Amino acid sequence: MNKIVKKQILAKNVKLIEVENKQIADKILPGQFVILRINETGERIPLTIVTKDIVAGTITLVFQEIGKTTISLGKLEPGDSILDIVGPLGIPTEIKKHGSPVVIVSGGVGTAEVLPVAKSLKEQGNKIITILGARNKELLIFENELKSCSDKFYITTDDGSYGEKGLVTDILKKLISSGTEISMIYAVGPIPMMYAVSELTRQHKIHTMVSLNPVMVDGTGMCGSCRITIGNETKCACVDGPEFDGHLVDWKELAQRIKLFTNQEKVSLSIIQS
Repeated sequence: MNKIVKKQILAKNVKLIEVENKQIADKILPGQFVILRINETGERIPLTIVTKDIVAGTITLVFQEIGKTTISLGKLEPGDSILDIVGPLGIPTEIKKHGSPVVIVSGGVGTAEVLPVAKSLKEQGNKIITILGARNKELLIFENELKSCSDKFYITTDDGSYGEKGLVTDILKKLISSGTEISMIYAVGPIPMMYAVSELTRQHKIHTMVSLNPVMVDGTGMCGSCRITIGNETKCACVDGPEFDGHLVDWKELAQRIKLFTNQEKVSLSIIQS
């Protein structure tokens, strides 16, 4: 159980692993996630499942090596096993046929989360417009996979090394100003990006869903680490989300909450790097 059968480097500090877990593979749906623990002394971290193989009984995870646990996870090789994987967790994405195109906006590693959603929406007969962004060309992931399920496809990079130079919101502004019909926006990526998208679409009253990933521990809503304010109501991202209406998110609070254990993370990281 939880044996790694495949490992791949997608970009700098971004890795993919395929893991045996038939129970989760049988039940996981787009938008849901898992929480894993590498070993008995490890912390619990949430990760999105990009794809699943029901026949092989495997799930595919993508992560960025930015802290102690993700760096340790990145050191595991095929044949190694992960101690615990709990899931599926969270509420699945509502997959249905929309009357107008759905715009997928993805930034950085958020692309791993939007891919299964984009594929499922396309399978329901939706027209998909995708805007994929990253700081530079080397950090783009799943370009071809997203392009294959998109009717229109745009790429932006901060430094102009690939696609159009600028931000994902630059393309979104052009689409809106040109009169493109949009039924909804589905945005996943860094908090500043999701906030910028939500503020832009608020002005035009375009329904916008975002997927949030604050600090999570137990994944059942009991610890309260992932508390967020949605429309003046307290929610737990792990059980009430991870997807929420971007126009209702208290973005300032969310930005503060993800820094909850910054000092502890620095200490852990210094130990593993020493």
